[in-house]
Amino acid sequence: MSVVGFLVVGAAFGAATSLLNAWSGHYADLSSREATISGASPLEVASTLLDSGWAWAGMAVGVGWLFTRADRAPGVELAVGAAAGALALFAATAAYGAVDAVREGGASDWLLAQSVVWWVASFVFGAPLGAVGACAKRPTAVGLLARLTVPAGAAAQMLVLPPGRNERITQIGQAVVGTAAVAAAALAVGFFLVTRRRSTGAPGAGAR
Repeated sequence: MSVVGFLVVGAAFGAATSLLNAWSGHYADLSSREATISGASPLEVASTLLDSGWAWAGMAVGVGWLFTRADRAPGVELAVGAAAGALALFAATAAYGAVDAVREGGASDWLLAQSVVWWVASFVFGAPLGAVGACAKRPTAVGLLARLTVPAGAAAQMLVLPPGRNERITQIGQAVVGTAAVAAAALAVGFFLVTRRRSTGAPGAGAR
């Protein structure tokens, strides 16, 4: 268990998100009605997706997966994963606000008004998301459901509450995330089926 690792990954994610938002906003062409309504750039699309709820949730799940080991007791791994997710989201939120404050020459209104709320939310949501990441290493149905959490969540958000300042950015984001979600879900199901086949000793599984 590496608390420093949790914090570093989360802080890097939050800082990168803030910086990418700043860069995309700086280069966004808002000088014409056409650009405002239908303008889009790869940088702005990337910024929009990285700052989406599913991406932040996915980061917490990913940290829970990254910093856990399948050979430990399940209860221990759930605890480690929960701590990893919570601390990573906390660090990401703090770094996001700090970078915003540095860019703006002082603490932003968002940081002053919302920091406590988002820090509390980091622990409330980060802990279960990190635990999901820890479960994702299991070669069981529970592990499969855990591995499907991020693709399903990403697809759901892009269908119900898609981000983007205009329709074109939203549509590009939906296409990118939808394709990635389907591919990730297919890989998760394929891994589960192959693992289950090997574990049950199906004919030919152990022939090598």
